[in-house]
Amino acid sequence: MVSTPAYDPPAASAEAAPTAPARHTGTIVAGCLAVCLAQIGLVLPAAINGEMQRTLQTSGAELTWISDAFLVPAAVLALTFGVVGDRYGRKKLVVGAALLAAVGYLVSATSDTPAQLITGQAISGIGAAALFPASLTMITAITTTPAARARGLASWTTALSLGAFIAPLMSGGIVEHAPFQWAFGVTGVLAVITAVAAWLLATESSAPEGRSLDWPGQITIAVAMLALLYGIIQGPSDGWGSAPIVASFVTFAVFIAAFIVVENRSAAPMLRLTLFRIPAFAASAAMAVIGMLGFLGGAYDLSIRLGVIQHQGPFEAAIPVMIIQACTPFIWPLLVRLLHRIGPGPMLVTGFLAMAAGQLWLRALPIHETALLPMLGPLILNGVGFGLVVAAITAAAVNVVPQNLTGMAAATTSLVRDLGQTLGPAVVGAVALGMAAGQLTGSLADAGLTPKEHGIASAVLHEGGPLALHTADLGPLSAKLAPYTTDALAHGYNNGLFLTAAACVTAAVIAAVFVGFRRGGTAPAEAEGSAA
Repeated sequence: MVSTPAYDPPAASAEAAPTAPARHTGTIVAGCLAVCLAQIGLVLPAAINGEMQRTLQTSGAELTWISDAFLVPAAVLALTFGVVGDRYGRKKLVVGAALLAAVGYLVSATSDTPAQLITGQAISGIGAAALFPASLTMITAITTTPAARARGLASWTTALSLGAFIAPLMSGGIVEHAPFQWAFGVTGVLAVITAVAAWLLATESSAPEGRSLDWPGQITIAVAMLALLYGIIQGPSDGWGSAPIVASFVTFAVFIAAFIVVENRSAAPMLRLTLFRIPAFAASAAMAVIGMLGFLGGAYDLSIRLGVIQHQGPFEAAIPVMIIQACTPFIWPLLVRLLHRIGPGPMLVTGFLAMAAGQLWLRALPIHETALLPMLGPLILNGVGFGLVVAAITAAAVNVVPQNLTGMAAATTSLVRDLGQTLGPAVVGAVALGMAAGQLTGSLADAGLTPKEHGIASAVLHEGGPLALHTADLGPLSAKLAPYTTDALAHGYNNGLFLTAAACVTAAVIAAVFVGFRRGGTAPAEAEGSAA
């Protein structure tokens, strides 16, 4: 239970100002466009991982960084942008963030090296770090009744999934006829359109009372998250016992402890740690990290299976991702009813278990299975589970805090969700590539290669990892190596799916224990002291 508020809730604020119906609708539309854009950027690399790897000749770690360069700032900066939106206005933040994302997509669209593409992704990710919490808080600020809140959250969740549906369709279709850089260029145009729409349609809202930029908190959480992700992503290639990797994990532990100390002592923290005394809020944070690790880790695993191991074309690799993300828009009316009538608990348990079942089912399919029909079952289970989970996590976190703290709650939800999504590819990549490299090291010795061939294969494996060896054009040697690299990668990434399914089951258990199956759960909290 949250006690001893740091400031008294204002009698009237921009959060509760009456809004004309047209502006109310316009704000929801603008918020949905913003989160749709942010999610397009997040999912964009999934369908073209294989094309980017072949065009730029990336290593396994570089390929992971291309996705995580977008996700890292989204996770690290979400809390700070939550404060910025509360203080200076969510509408202005959405407009500026969309324009910044457009700049990042321009950098990516002109890239011809992994480093430039990673840089562009990082700039776009900073924009997304603002778009996720600001778009959500714009909507929660004007939906103050249970029914309106349920419709608003379901609309935001549907737009998020719609973005994830559009991304592979767009990128896969473009890359069939043009270089992969064009996919980033088109997304940049969508970012400019989003900025204009938010400026024209949205109502401004803010809640500046008691909120200030917390630079010590931001610096400590940023260093902690960057150190953690660096260690996980670079561990397989640098060696888990190497000095840089050990130092990165030590740095994470030191700075996460410093963040907790700083936030407890701050008069106006970016994150009130007392919010975690609310069981549903704390459980939502844990579920978001673990569950989204499971979901996006599974999606990343699927993209590698299709685009890199099976060498499917960008559009063919995009279709399964599209099926997963198409489920949420189709079940939008159901999401509204479920949020309003039964609450988030049953949705969370069902959704996480559905994702776990889908990933285990996908794991059971032969690695050479390229037909779409055998994959429909696991794809639909993942898609329906994702829709249920994202809507319910948001509701479980935002609706148990007072209205004047929804900005902080929304930013925290974005941070932990994006942290989980960032960890997904990093953890799956680390586990899968580590296992594949270990298996290949042994199998090359028994592959009947000449000393020269063995030297070439070992050098490519050492420099670029298993993915590079699988996709390298080594002439007749590639044909000799293909069965071994395919088997090793299949072994590694199948174990990655087992890991992501276990994460989803863990999240389901947390939901069952701490959120439960009580009815209701979309009514906003009315007073700070009422949150329990």
